[in-house]
Amino acid sequence: MKKNLKRMISYYKPYMKVFWTDMFFAFLASAVALIIPLMVRYITSNIDEIKAGGDINKILIIGAILIGLVLVHFVSKFYISYIGHVMGSKMEYDMRAEIFAHYQKLSFSFYDEQKVGKLMSRITNDLFDISELLHHGPENLAISAVKLIGAFIILSSISKYLCIAAFVLVPIMFVYAYFINKRMRRAFKENRVKIAEINSQIEDNLSGIRVVKSFANEEIEKEKFKHGNDGFLKAKKNSYFYMGFFHSGMTAFTMLINVAVIMSGGVMLVKDMVSVPDFIAFLLYINVFTEPVQTLIDFTEQFQNGYTGFERFVEILEINPDIADSPDATMLTDVKGDISFRDVSFRYNDAAHRVLRHINLDVSAGEYIALVGSSGGGKTTLCSLIPRFYDVTGGVITIDGKDIRSVTLKSLRDNIGIVQQDVYLFAGTVFENISYGKPGSTKEEVIEAAKLANAHDFIMELPNGYDTDIGQRGIKLSGGQKQRLSIARVFLKNPPILIFDEATSALDNESENIVKESLEKLAKNRTTFVIAHRLSTIRNAQRIIVLTENGIEESGTHDELLAKNGVYAQLYKWTG
Repeated sequence: MKKNLKRMISYYKPYMKVFWTDMFFAFLASAVALIIPLMVRYITSNIDEIKAGGDINKILIIGAILIGLVLVHFVSKFYISYIGHVMGSKMEYDMRAEIFAHYQKLSFSFYDEQKVGKLMSRITNDLFDISELLHHGPENLAISAVKLIGAFIILSSISKYLCIAAFVLVPIMFVYAYFINKRMRRAFKENRVKIAEINSQIEDNLSGIRVVKSFANEEIEKEKFKHGNDGFLKAKKNSYFYMGFFHSGMTAFTMLINVAVIMSGGVMLVKDMVSVPDFIAFLLYINVFTEPVQTLIDFTEQFQNGYTGFERFVEILEINPDIADSPDATMLTDVKGDISFRDVSFRYNDAAHRVLRHINLDVSAGEYIALVGSSGGGKTTLCSLIPRFYDVTGGVITIDGKDIRSVTLKSLRDNIGIVQQDVYLFAGTVFENISYGKPGSTKEEVIEAAKLANAHDFIMELPNGYDTDIGQRGIKLSGGQKQRLSIARVFLKNPPILIFDEATSALDNESENIVKESLEKLAKNRTTFVIAHRLSTIRNAQRIIVLTENGIEESGTHDELLAKNGVYAQLYKWTG
């Protein structure tokens, strides 16, 4: 906990000037609250003298001072509420930027194990509560400390006996708070987990809403959500149970303090141990004293929310990317496209068996290679190793003789273009999605890339041409249209190495022919890997590699492999 608190405090560093000004105004507001009861005591103590002299001016002067104090309090509170909140929001901004940047660094293996809704919860709900704690926490502690210490000193000076009566319950109150607080913390942490699970369910449901409706499974989804919602409610009930004990107990203690003072004060008044003005001032200060106690109660709840959120925030930041640049990584430049696999093996973290075993393969610059084989043979995995989406668990992959682990990830991936079966388009316009392939590209460059991808004509038929909004994940476009936009994006990138991962398998025949033409145009003079489902689409490949669980079973042209009458010939009979 000490380590996390130290890390949390570090986020104040860029805003120390604002922080200390905020603290100054917090102290000032507290001081004003302490002065006002003293003014009341002065008037009540000297009322006979003021009446005898008929000196109303003294009361007017006190009134003017009180109005001045109110103005000081107003300015102090405004600064705390406005500038202080902005400071908290800026720290939230910094943390959100930090965790988002960290998300970008984490490798595919991390996302294989995570749900998007849970990751979103850490960047929204958790960070909001953290920023509230970072803003209000020190300020509430400062105000409470000033009021408690100030009230204690003033109360002691008024009457030591009344002061003892007021503070006798305070140690018991803090012991009570300590034990309930521990249970509250565990309950709030459980809430965080349940909120993340619900967010994940909602994200999953809304992303797949078309599948849900196509199977008429709305009731099943409601039931699944009900299960998660019930778990969240149970966790909430548990946290509110302890919160209820905490709040009601602390409120009871503050009321008992008032009761103790009233009873003790009544006895002391009867025995002339305290004067009426002092007793009135004491009662006013008891309220000044109990207010920061209530503030501390609220702070405890706020601390539980904020700190448990910060723990979850740190959990993500402390996950190191599996794949990162080596300290001496160099830029990959002037790429020709010679790729070699040397005794390459790979398996996923949770896999008991190896997906790839001792793969040896040399691909010349500009060569068109097709990868075929049964599902689970490792075709997609083999291609995912080239841009280092995953790292080999054995062996070496080189590009132009350089180990891909010795070059920077950005320069490696800048030289590789990927067209997948499951096209991902971002919410936005056609132009924005194509230009994603080369940020900062001109309209002319985007149009040229679209023409090469056979996409220009259908784009011009859209309501606003290249400025047409295509909806979430390009929902307003057909499968073939989306695929051509993804190809245009790669044309614009203009990489020397290409990977086509079953890029036409989900398309109808007409769309497939158009997209196939675009892909062949794109592949010209580039080192190309094609993962094929329908073997008829890769007859013209310069070399076909047949991958199975045993590794590379066969290699050759379409005609050579058919003549062997081996694995490829059997696959061709089934799928060709």
